[in-house]
Amino acid sequence: MTRLAVVTPSYGPDLELCADLNHSVLRHCPQDVVHEIVVPSADAPRFRSLAGDRTRVREVGDFLSRSIRQVPGANVWIDLRRPFPPVRGWITQQIVKLAVAARSDTDVVLLADSDIVFVRPVLPQSYVSGDDVVLYRSDDVVGPHMPRHVRWHAVARALLGLPPTRTERLPDYIATPCPWDPAVVRSLLAHVERVAGRPWQRVIGAQLHFSEEILYGVYVDEVLGFRTGSTVTSDMRCGTHWEERALDLEGVRQLLATSPPDHLAVMISAKSGTPVDVRRTALLEWERSAEG
Repeated sequence: MTRLAVVTPSYGPDLELCADLNHSVLRHCPQDVVHEIVVPSADAPRFRSLAGDRTRVREVGDFLSRSIRQVPGANVWIDLRRPFPPVRGWITQQIVKLAVAARSDTDVVLLADSDIVFVRPVLPQSYVSGDDVVLYRSDDVVGPHMPRHVRWHAVARALLGLPPTRTERLPDYIATPCPWDPAVVRSLLAHVERVAGRPWQRVIGAQLHFSEEILYGVYVDEVLGFRTGSTVTSDMRCGTHWEERALDLEGVRQLLATSPPDHLAVMISAKSGTPVDVRRTALLEWERSAEG
């Protein structure tokens, strides 16, 4: 039987969003699916109310090497063995995702940020094809107009010991939510350590520009050679609102109403500033209509 875990790094300002995500995990995922929520130690007491049989609230420090310490009062971390440059908060979050996935004893880890909510039943098989976890890949969409993505690709290739690419158009591997194979993550991190000759957390923590999902995708495609077949998809099965523009009630209703029947989730970016009560009202209406 295929086993699934949902993993969410979060923090205090996203508590209400994370609570809604957690509710949707408990509602739409099988009873054996556990939701792993990882937060900074200062925020942990506020998140403990979510803890239960199927929800584990862990602290960021539980997944970092002992040499990585947080700067008091700041979302910045220092690797005591390599104190400069400091490890920025969003790099630390990506290290945590990799560490949680690597420790998982499930078959699939589904990375889900706090601003996602599941709206239809989610099964482990939703993200598996045959014996493989599905890889999200949207071909030829990354180009000069996306300089950050291009840089993330370059960093990933360097970390994996691959030569620079000469291709102008590159695939995008960033998905929401994002399924990973924990065994592949463990293999990936061991590969990074072999290439660098140093612990993987120290290697990634030293990066100023990094995407964990692009690192995973490039590794699967170009190191493991997992290029074709039904195990690759360009459909995230998630309706998204990425713009930093708040949706009103009608906007959220429209996002839900236009969600194809096979979509399992919606994501309204936390950066959009969409009020939580607007999201909740539209989602409650959606759930009631779905129940008939």
